[in-house]
Amino acid sequence: MALYATVQTVGPAILSLKLIGPARFTSTTTALAVALAAYVVALPEGTHMKAKRIALGQIVITYVIGFVNGERTEAVMHPLHVAASTAVGVFACVLALSLPYPRLACCQVKKNCKLLSENSSERLKLYVKAFCAEDNTSALASISQAKLLTIGGTKFIQNIKRYQESMKWERLPLKFLRSYYMNPGEKLQDLEIPLKGMQMAVTSVTSFPVQILDGELKECVKKLDEHISLTIKQAQSCDSLTVPESNAEDIMKFLQTLQNIPTTTQELSSYFFLFCMKLLQWKSSPNQSTNCLKDDTVKEYEGSSNGFSFKEVWSNWSMKVKSKRLVPAFKCSLSLGLAVLFGLLYSKPNGIWSGLPVAISFAAAREATFKVANIKAQGTVLGTVYGVLGCFLFERFLPIRFLSLIPWFIFTAFLRRSRMYGQAGGISAVIGAVLILGRKNFGPPSEFAIARIVETFIGLSCSIMIDLLFQPTRASTLAKVQLSKSLATLHDCIGSMSLQSSQASWLENQKRLKMQVTELAKFIGEAEVEPNFWFFPFHIACYSKLLGTLTKMVDLLLFAAHSVGFLEQDSQRIATSWKNEVHELDSDLELLKEKVGSSIKCFEDVTTIKSLATIEKELEKNNISYDLELGKSKNPNGISDLDEAAMGKLICSYLQHAKELVDKIKATEGEKELRSQVVLSLSALGYCMQGLIRETKLIEEGIKELVQWENPSSNVNLLEISCKINALYN
Repeated sequence: MALYATVQTVGPAILSLKLIGPARFTSTTTALAVALAAYVVALPEGTHMKAKRIALGQIVITYVIGFVNGERTEAVMHPLHVAASTAVGVFACVLALSLPYPRLACCQVKKNCKLLSENSSERLKLYVKAFCAEDNTSALASISQAKLLTIGGTKFIQNIKRYQESMKWERLPLKFLRSYYMNPGEKLQDLEIPLKGMQMAVTSVTSFPVQILDGELKECVKKLDEHISLTIKQAQSCDSLTVPESNAEDIMKFLQTLQNIPTTTQELSSYFFLFCMKLLQWKSSPNQSTNCLKDDTVKEYEGSSNGFSFKEVWSNWSMKVKSKRLVPAFKCSLSLGLAVLFGLLYSKPNGIWSGLPVAISFAAAREATFKVANIKAQGTVLGTVYGVLGCFLFERFLPIRFLSLIPWFIFTAFLRRSRMYGQAGGISAVIGAVLILGRKNFGPPSEFAIARIVETFIGLSCSIMIDLLFQPTRASTLAKVQLSKSLATLHDCIGSMSLQSSQASWLENQKRLKMQVTELAKFIGEAEVEPNFWFFPFHIACYSKLLGTLTKMVDLLLFAAHSVGFLEQDSQRIATSWKNEVHELDSDLELLKEKVGSSIKCFEDVTTIKSLATIEKELEKNNISYDLELGKSKNPNGISDLDEAAMGKLICSYLQHAKELVDKIKATEGEKELRSQVVLSLSALGYCMQGLIRETKLIEEGIKELVQWENPSSNVNLLEISCKINALYN
């Protein structure tokens, strides 16, 4: 990356300095040259972000130092000196990472995969222990322990994803060494889905011991737990699995005792737990696992990589120009150019320090502007003050000044992992101290420290100004808009639910919803740290509840898709026409879609309005009246009755129709294995339906709280608001 960044900047810099001449550079022309070069660097989509940051830093150093030195600058040697300095820095980084021993990414991935597999096995044991518990106290204790382990599992997954990108740089094109670089992370991450379902199931069990769990079934569950745990532990090493597949088949046969659909909605949680165990066994089995060494890994040895490569980077120069690429590139160019311009106008010798903070923190995606600028400024001040104190104490002892950086590096390592400072604040603190303690014969450290703090403030101010210019909409406003979009996508997902649809269709809709909810989470995180100024405060507690509810609905739709997938496979073994047999179940799904879908649509409409006062004014202006009772009967998008009794009848109707379907399978096929699999899949779908209803009720409460927060002087009635919206716009 450093080599590509150097090639990208040194050539144009030599050409510019040759044509214009360093002596002819002014503050304006220097800023313009920096802006143009930055635009060229930031535009290609395929260039790695680190390569862009290195290139932008080289651009600032090359042009600003060239302008400061004036006639003394050599057009060819100066850019080459910058390139040589970059090479020395890269070598120092490689050397530092190699001591006391190389920390290879593949080793880190394997280490975290091992920890994740142990974590997953331990959680599985705790969930099974809770499921088989004889009383509520024992079950709750196991569930609490599993929740703590879930936090660690999430951390291990994040570490695996972080190191996976670096693995491609370490792989060797030798077949006998490829096994050392195999990555089991993808397979282990897939196991998180059924584990999450088991947590949902065991948490929703109303009382222990579980009614359906007799001695034979309990023994089966424990044996399946041991089998899956052994499979997971072997999967982390990508070794050939030595667990006989026949053992799993023998264990799964014990589930054939589940021949009947649950008679009450309370039993659905237990059946869903067993369904998730079946799903976990299926995902962990060797036949269903993907090869640990991905196809793109093999292709990479042949010169075609999905990651960073020279061939890919150069091909991106002929890419199609898209507006989403032009805007970030232009924003980077403008902010860097203005930072250099104002920095040079304030202090020509120190003008470089206004542009460098902007260059090394370039990000193509939207960021929490004020938070990032704040922690960078604080980190810079902390590092600079530490550097000044170090110079004061060890002014005449340069080696000791360097050694004094060691405790600071240790301290900033904690800063980088803290929520208060993060990566940006920690790195700024490191750079601030290094620049002070590493200088020699550059005048009093205190003067340089003040100059650098001011220049950093100038650069960050320019960055904030450009961000506000290109992103004038507040994150809190975007969060509300994204909430409305998420509800609209959820409405589409609910509306497309059908047993006549394929699993692929269910998964596609669920994936779209997950993307919308992920985007909502980003805006909520940004809005949480956004200053309110004179605007209305952001209701983070309410948005967090809504986000949690929507995330759970995403998971429920995923499990529903898996249950439909198993039913698709089982339907091929049924002699009668599957589509003809499930029309009664589809009628229950239609009723669910009508009840839940209409409510979700109403919530979507309510979140689109600015305020209740605006609706009232529009109604008065257009002289429109509305009838609340008429809205209840005729409004297809009104809030439906989601009380427990009504929804309980819906689920009971579904269970009755599922029982009739299972009875037909028994009469037709007489296969216990097939019958038990259909029972588990239909019960899991029933659990997901029940969960969707429950979460919709929570969304209603959250939307009502949000509207009340935004309209504190009004009495909020969502049905009334819905009727007003429909009367106004329909």
